[in-house]
Amino acid sequence: MEDIIKIIEKEGPLTGKELYEKTGIDELRLWRYCYKSDEITTKTFGKKYLRLDKKIEGYARLSPSIMREFFTYTVVGLNKDITEIERKAEILHENVKLISRRKYELAFNTVSKIVDSLEDSKYIKNNICFMIAGDVVYNMAHSELRPEASSGKLVRGSDLDIIVISRNLSEGFLRGLDLAIYKEKAFLIKSPQYMEEIDYVIKDLSKAYEQMEFNDFKSMVASKILHEGIFLYGNHEIFDDIKRMLVQKNVPEKLTKLEDEAIVHSKAAFEYLLENENELLEEEFTKYFYTKEESEEIF
Repeated sequence: MEDIIKIIEKEGPLTGKELYEKTGIDELRLWRYCYKSDEITTKTFGKKYLRLDKKIEGYARLSPSIMREFFTYTVVGLNKDITEIERKAEILHENVKLISRRKYELAFNTVSKIVDSLEDSKYIKNNICFMIAGDVVYNMAHSELRPEASSGKLVRGSDLDIIVISRNLSEGFLRGLDLAIYKEKAFLIKSPQYMEEIDYVIKDLSKAYEQMEFNDFKSMVASKILHEGIFLYGNHEIFDDIKRMLVQKNVPEKLTKLEDEAIVHSKAAFEYLLENENELLEEEFTKYFYTKEESEEIF
């Protein structure tokens, strides 16, 4: 492990991923060493937020996972270089916020172009609301290349989670809208200029209200996304109605309780994984460290 100190001494402060690529050491061992070494300082930036995961008992976990946080949102350096560590962390944090803003702008430009291209666009815009959720909302979007789940094509980091809420639009209108969004989704993935993934769902306001019952995994995810989602395009009155409905159904309180549970479980996993080096690790805790995919389904 002395090689780690030598690399950091030579290269200066590095992100967890940069250090991993230079050492080739197992992710968990490297993370554990960096957090236990008396010679190393780690500086994490950004925000952790609630994610619902079927593989976790009670569904509640924090995002990013421990490994993703270490790789993407943590700067590692020697104690003597604390000023450089903090400076690099600040620069990276500003870049993450810039990526988030650009992804929001791309989502806005995309959906506004789609609606404008449809017949009766003014009528549609008055009876629909586009919201965006996920990493972008928390200023935590990243642009690291990753394979898109269905096609395997490489995309740039965080996807664009778009929720489309309609108010009594006919099936014909919604089919046309769905087709237009799907075509744009395919274009953005294939285009070398963008390589962006849109993940979207279209539902009527009445369907959204039904899902706020919060009585199964799908409805919990749908409610969480509506709660965290911010306005993107369309009729702001529909957006305001959604937020009022969520309060009526006590969704914010339910999510706060889940987030509190996630914080407790994530802290326990962090401490367990840090201290149990030479034992067969319990899967219950490793689930909080490794995640094959940081995206989540939307319903």
